[in-house]
Amino acid sequence: MSEQPVVRTTEGLVRGRWEPRREPEQHSEQHHEQRGGRELAVFRGIRYAQPPVGALRFAAPAAPEPWDGVREAVAFGPVVPQSGPMPAGSGESSEDTDWLTLDVCTPDPGAAGLPVLVWIHGGGFMSGTAGDPLYDPTALASAGLVVVAVNYRVGAEGFALLEGAPANRAFLDQIAALHWVRRNIARFGGDPARVTVAGQSAGAGSVAALLAMDPARGLFRRAVAHSVPGNHCTPALAAEVTAELAKLLGTVPTAAALAEVHPWRLASAVTELNAALPDHVARWGRLARSGIATVPVVDGEVLPGSPWSALTAGVDLLVGHTRDEFRLFSVLSGRHGGFTEEEARRMLKAFAPTPGGPDAYRSALPGATPSELLEAVGSDALFRVPSLRLAEANAAAGGTSYLFELALPAPALGGVLGACHGLDVPLAFGSLDSPTARQSLGDPPPPEAVRVSAELRRAWVRFATTGDPGWPAFDPDQQLTRVLDARSETVRYPEQAARRIWAGHPLTAYDLR
Repeated sequence: MSEQPVVRTTEGLVRGRWEPRREPEQHSEQHHEQRGGRELAVFRGIRYAQPPVGALRFAAPAAPEPWDGVREAVAFGPVVPQSGPMPAGSGESSEDTDWLTLDVCTPDPGAAGLPVLVWIHGGGFMSGTAGDPLYDPTALASAGLVVVAVNYRVGAEGFALLEGAPANRAFLDQIAALHWVRRNIARFGGDPARVTVAGQSAGAGSVAALLAMDPARGLFRRAVAHSVPGNHCTPALAAEVTAELAKLLGTVPTAAALAEVHPWRLASAVTELNAALPDHVARWGRLARSGIATVPVVDGEVLPGSPWSALTAGVDLLVGHTRDEFRLFSVLSGRHGGFTEEEARRMLKAFAPTPGGPDAYRSALPGATPSELLEAVGSDALFRVPSLRLAEANAAAGGTSYLFELALPAPALGGVLGACHGLDVPLAFGSLDSPTARQSLGDPPPPEAVRVSAELRRAWVRFATTGDPGWPAFDPDQQLTRVLDARSETVRYPEQAARRIWAGHPLTAYDLR
C-alpha cells in the first residue's frame, strides 16, 4: 500500500503510516474490515497542546496552534523529563520540548463510530512514556478499538506545588488530551461519545482523579483502572517538598524561579530528592517511606479531594489489582525475603490503618515472616485497598463497577515475582513479545499466560465496546470479583483479610507528621 493515511485534524493535516495488524487470536466482540483487510493506520507524535516551556512553563496546557500543509506523524513525541530511581527514557534528554503529544492507532480512519480507548501511562507520577513497547496498541486496534496514548508532564513539571502555577498540571494535560480526542477522534474512525479512559499504576491514579474532577466530566464514558495507587498529599506537605527541591537547586520554590532551571536538571533534582526521602521520615511520614516525592496534591481546586471521597458521578468502571503488588519492589530492591522485623514494624506503623492496624495484620497473618508482613501491608496500602475503594466509591455514586484480581504468577526468576505490580499491562495489551514482558513472562510465554492475556484483552475490548467485560458487576454485598489465573473464576473478593482490616478507615492524603 503506497499511499500513506492522511487525516485532517482541527489544527491541520497529519500523515501517518500503514502498519501490519497483529491478532494473537480472533476477537469476536467487534470486527471491522480494514483498508486492504490487513493494516492499521498509525499516527504518532501529534501535538495536543503547545510545548510547556518559556512563558508556558508550569502553566495550564495551551491549545495547539494551527499549521499549514501536512505534518508527518510517524515518530513518537520526545520523552518528557524523567525522574528516578529508574526513569524511563532517561538517556533521551534531547532539547526537543514538544512533550505534550499523543499517538493514535486506528483499524480504519474511514470508519465511523468505533469505540475509543485513551491510555494514560504509569511510572510513579515521575516517569514513563506513551511510546513504551509494553503499550503496543496493535493487538487492541486489530480487535476494533481506536487506541490513543498520551504523554503528559510528570515529576516536578507535572506535580510540584508551585507558587504562581496551577496544581496537578499533569491532570490538566490529560484533560487537554481528552478535549483533543473529543474534537478529532471521529476523523480517525472513533466515536467521541464512546471514549474509555484507561491507565495502570500512576495512570490508574490519573483515571481515579479524572473521575473526581468536574472539568473532566463528559469527556469519557467509561474508565479502566489497574492498580490504583493511594499516594496523594496535602498542600502543606507538597509545599515542604517543593521547598526542599528548590533548596537542592539553590533557588526559591516559586514557578518563576524554577522556570529558570533546565527541565532535565529539575527532573534530576527530583531523583536526588527521592533518594534522600529516608532522611525526611520524621517530618514527611508516609510520603518519605513511599519513595516518591512529587505526587498528586489534594489542592481543593484542580483535585477537589481524594478520589474515594470526591467521586460523586459514577461511570462504567473496570478496576482491579494484582495479588502480589508489592513483590516487584521487594525484588527490584534486592530485599525480597530479607526484610527484618524492625523494617516490617516500621512499614506497619507507617501504612497500616490506625488504630489497631499493625496488630490486625499480625493476627490475620499468623506465622508470617517479616517480609510477608511488609509485602502484605505494602500491597494493601499502596494499591489493593485503593483499587477496591474506587470500585466501591464508583458504585455508591451510581456507576457500575467490575472488579478483578490478577493471580497468575510470572514464571521468570523461578516464580519469585508472583503476580506482581505491572504484570497485567502486557497481558492486557497483548504485548507479550515486548522486552519487559519477556523478562517476567518468559520467551516464549507459557500457555496459561497467553490464555490470561487473551481473556483480559477481550475484557478490555468488550468493556470499551459495551460497558460489560464479561463477568458480573461488583456490589458491596456479594463482592463478585474475577480472579484471572490459569483457571480463571468469579468469586467473592479474595482479599478478605485486607478488606476487614481496612473497614471503617478512610484513605487519607499523606500529610506532615
